[in-house]
Amino acid sequence: MGNLKNLINQNFLEFANYVVKDRAIPDIMDGFKPVQRRVLYSMFRMDDGRFNKVANIVGHTMQFHPHGDNSISDALVSIANKELFIERQGNFGNILTGDRAAAARYIEARLTPLAKEVLFNKDITEYIDSYDRRNLEPLVFPAKIPVLLLMGVEGIAVGMSTKIMPHNFNEVLKAQVSYLQGKEFQLFPDFPQGGIIDVSEYNDGNGKIKVRAVIEQVSDKKLVIRELPFGTTTESIIASVEKQSKRGKIRIASINDYTTDKVEIEINLARGYTSDGAIGALYAFTDCEKPISPSLLSIHDKVPVIHSVTEILKFTTDILVKNLERELKIKLDSLLEKYHAKTLAQIFIENRIYKKIEELIDYNMILNTVKDSFMPFEKKFIREVSYEDVEKLLQLQIKRISRFDINKNQEELDQIQLEIDETKHNLGRIVDFTIDYIKALLKKYGRSYKRRSKIDQLETIKAKDAAIENIRLYYDRANGYLGTNLKSEEYIMVSEFSHVLLMFRNGIYKVVRVAKKDFIGNGLQYFEKADTADELTFSVIYRNKAKNHCYIKRFDEVKYILDKEYRFYPDKCKLEYFTTRHNLHFDCDLEVTPRMRTSLVELELEDYHAKGIGASGNRLTNKNIIKIKARKSEIYPKEENGEIVEGVDNDDIEIAEVVVEEPKVVELKAEVVEEKPKVVKEVKPKKTTAKKGKKEKADTNQPDLFAATEEFLKGSSKDTKKKK
Repeated sequence: MGNLKNLINQNFLEFANYVVKDRAIPDIMDGFKPVQRRVLYSMFRMDDGRFNKVANIVGHTMQFHPHGDNSISDALVSIANKELFIERQGNFGNILTGDRAAAARYIEARLTPLAKEVLFNKDITEYIDSYDRRNLEPLVFPAKIPVLLLMGVEGIAVGMSTKIMPHNFNEVLKAQVSYLQGKEFQLFPDFPQGGIIDVSEYNDGNGKIKVRAVIEQVSDKKLVIRELPFGTTTESIIASVEKQSKRGKIRIASINDYTTDKVEIEINLARGYTSDGAIGALYAFTDCEKPISPSLLSIHDKVPVIHSVTEILKFTTDILVKNLERELKIKLDSLLEKYHAKTLAQIFIENRIYKKIEELIDYNMILNTVKDSFMPFEKKFIREVSYEDVEKLLQLQIKRISRFDINKNQEELDQIQLEIDETKHNLGRIVDFTIDYIKALLKKYGRSYKRRSKIDQLETIKAKDAAIENIRLYYDRANGYLGTNLKSEEYIMVSEFSHVLLMFRNGIYKVVRVAKKDFIGNGLQYFEKADTADELTFSVIYRNKAKNHCYIKRFDEVKYILDKEYRFYPDKCKLEYFTTRHNLHFDCDLEVTPRMRTSLVELELEDYHAKGIGASGNRLTNKNIIKIKARKSEIYPKEENGEIVEGVDNDDIEIAEVVVEEPKVVELKAEVVEEKPKVVKEVKPKKTTAKKGKKEKADTNQPDLFAATEEFLKGSSKDTKKKK
């Protein structure tokens, strides 16, 4: 019993190993399963430019494949319907309707020009014995394109399976060029049935893909399905619709299939059922929408390994570079041998060396005489003359010697030399040569392979970009909390992947992730999504507390590392003004001093160009500013669509005036009240006759520190006149 158990275990392991390596899983080198490789190799051996009966191809392939004719014919039809390497003639079935191909004796096939160009090269192909040791078959093809990504494949082995999505020919080859040029690239599936794909959860060859049918709304009572999700047919779609109709999930009057070479499934809706609701139900309950979970499993060095699309493309591109280099070296050796042979023949005939052996009888003496006769010309040879070279010369016919054209031979030598120089040049620039080769393939075959599947919302390719910004991020100004689990009138719309820029009045800024509830403290001046902030220009006015000078600074690029604190104006300064608006004009009233000619300085915001966020600001004036007025600029209007937009915003917000009455220590403060204007109280200082206005700190979400409501402006203006 123990021996029987060991026997079963051993045989099962051998069977599992054989199924994984030699039947179900493709090889990463050329992207083919063994049966597919054997079919193509048989077609290459049979190829004479004309179509061959599929039955004949199947019979020829059985020399290499031991598993019967059905698996061979099915593999051939599957490859042919991918429309890459096999040209069809006859009924090969329909991938749209699910109809099977006709019998092998009725259909014909041959290799496409693309297959002949990129799959076969006997000089660099490694061969192994066939199953019966009567023939040799290729171990793998020296494929010059990433077949594994282009064709896609499904296979089930013992304990594992593979499901690789097909990709677009042009996109894959362009990605190879990008990789060789050191650029970033990204690839997404392209299905022969078309359809719409959502790649927000796609993980570079693995993960999850959501595919949808393309449904056309012909009228309020009629829908037409034009494209199918990958892995479905018109038959399966109709069956799923009828099934859900019986369950009451969808109300239809009839469904008809008019599919030929293009999908056309007509759905007539029942009374009282609109097409808008029907489309949603079709996606929700039928095969019009399906999830696909790819698994990029392939054989690598005789071991099954899960790769990513990027790894596959990089690996196959590196193999392409090596194969092209091998081909060039083989070509160079062939050209050098050809040049050497023609040079020998020309010297042999031109210098009549053959005359020296006319009287000789001994063959060894003849060989030595001819070889020694080439000694004076050894500088012309690319290598040393061998006895094999001499034997080839002795085989020249008298007819060829008598008709030898020295000028023509010299022209051929010059042409060969040009090819040698070109080949050496290409070997020295093998990466650029590979790029040129790929571009030539694109130019020659790219027009036949247009993208069929449409990626839904191209801006949502990554999971981060795919997230919808439907989450409210609140700021609780009273308690200093920021998060999604709060309630406040101040909020922005974000997604769970958003980065949020926080800018505080004390000059600190940082970028954080979206959190449910996080304490950030009071004094937040501005918060917005970081990617939105990159499109804005920030303008700030700050005061140096030590020198009492005001500076203006503008910046339009915010660089950051998450959760790290930075400054957007220098330390030991005070923020006096903050805005993201444009086209402002500032009237700055100065503190009056003896012999002062003017007490007003006018500034245009647009006269100050945006710099880096770490740059220093420009000093507005060397005088003490006691009042600033900001209004719309009349010098820098913006032209948009032929219309002049004056000022800051379309709602024509007034900018508050700021008055500083203490001559030595100047603080520009503005109080903004959202609901009711507050009364500014007058407080007499203890040791001076000057009045100092005591103002409360601002508590507002307005991005402009001096942008106040109209009520506050009027109250503040009257109070200022009374104090004067």
